[in-house]
Amino acid sequence: MEVRHDLSTKQSEAFFEEARQVIPGGVNSPVRAFKSVGGTPRFIARADGAYLEDVDGQRYVDYVGSWGPMLFGHAHPDVVRAVQQAALDSTSFGAPTEIEIRMAELICDLVPSIEKVRMVNSGTEATMSAARLARGFTGRDKIIKFAGNYHGHGDFFLIAAGSGAMTFGEPNSPGVTRGNAQDTLVARYNDLAHVREIVAANAGEVACIIVEPVAGNMGCVLPEPGFLEGLRALCDEAGIVLIFDEVMTGFRVARGGAQERLGVLPDLTTLGKIIGGGLPVGAYGGRREIMDFISPLGPVYQAGTLSGNPLAMRAGYTVLCKIAEEADLYDRLESFGQALEEGTRENLRAVGQDLYMTRLGSMGCLFFTEERVVDFDSASRCDAAAYARYFHAMLEQGVYLAPSQFEAFFFSTAHGEAELEATLLAQRRALEMALASSR
Repeated sequence: MEVRHDLSTKQSEAFFEEARQVIPGGVNSPVRAFKSVGGTPRFIARADGAYLEDVDGQRYVDYVGSWGPMLFGHAHPDVVRAVQQAALDSTSFGAPTEIEIRMAELICDLVPSIEKVRMVNSGTEATMSAARLARGFTGRDKIIKFAGNYHGHGDFFLIAAGSGAMTFGEPNSPGVTRGNAQDTLVARYNDLAHVREIVAANAGEVACIIVEPVAGNMGCVLPEPGFLEGLRALCDEAGIVLIFDEVMTGFRVARGGAQERLGVLPDLTTLGKIIGGGLPVGAYGGRREIMDFISPLGPVYQAGTLSGNPLAMRAGYTVLCKIAEEADLYDRLESFGQALEEGTRENLRAVGQDLYMTRLGSMGCLFFTEERVVDFDSASRCDAAAYARYFHAMLEQGVYLAPSQFEAFFFSTAHGEAELEATLLAQRRALEMALASSR
């Protein structure tokens, strides 16, 4: 199947010009602006299954999936119906509801390390709250994060961050105070010896180590064998809270997230994206004795007017029930992923290139480098200009990828044989176009 385009972007261009007059940069999240790949961002009108349709009527096979939440594809009838039914009772109460209990029970059942969970409104809010909780629980101030890992836009995380900050070449954001920077210690991803050095140099001061168990914001970078296990052992030795940021990987790479698939359990886990079925949501959870340090039981304060919003809870509960009930779900995703990966490698051989590719479950990345990518520095050496050419060539042939080399791709159960065929056909042509200028 081939998606045919007339390449019209007239309406998107008009909307983008209007948006820039009233919205900074014309977008409400920076990477949407296409700044790192150039051109006009597509304004989306609707989506269904594996497809997006923009305001100019162009239709695309979607590998962004709203940046990860759409595990079952766009506008799944069960999710749409759940939101519609919930809205009939009101869109918000600011009071407890039964669906919050059922949602929490299901998360605790599915995620191996979570005994209690607190719902919030975004992944950023989840990571900020988890780090504050770790500080309150340990009585320590410092946190260790990894260069190239992105945990949202909380002040103490915007130190050598990946994703947007990396794309724009500004790893340290203005507006972050020196105090926050001084309390955030930045380690090299996949370098356990470096983490040990930092912990030793700050003995008794580190509250938590926060890590993406599979990094998804400098491309998709997999943990080296022993890295996560080493972090777990180090945290046990030094009394440090280990936080897995599974906002991206939670329920995507396995039913119980990366921690289940990779066999390493953290003390706290942050979640988002899939647990809201596409609605704004986040959560953090973990060991009972740590979670009980949160107000109103404990002294660490965190609150939110829309936390546990009934629409998000109903949508998320519907998605998690499907995850729990569909026994072959991850086998089906793995099957598509293997076919996509094998087809991509065949396309690379056909154009005489050996680009580095990673994939775990239903997320991955094609890096425009032949170097093995294991950390921020090796990701930074990718040919971003070649990726930009590849991105636009794919877009022109009806395949929508992340508009940045430093983001992962995602697919859903709605992606099937037709979408695979269209993607690989477009990819062969796109690789030839993107790499011709590099020779």
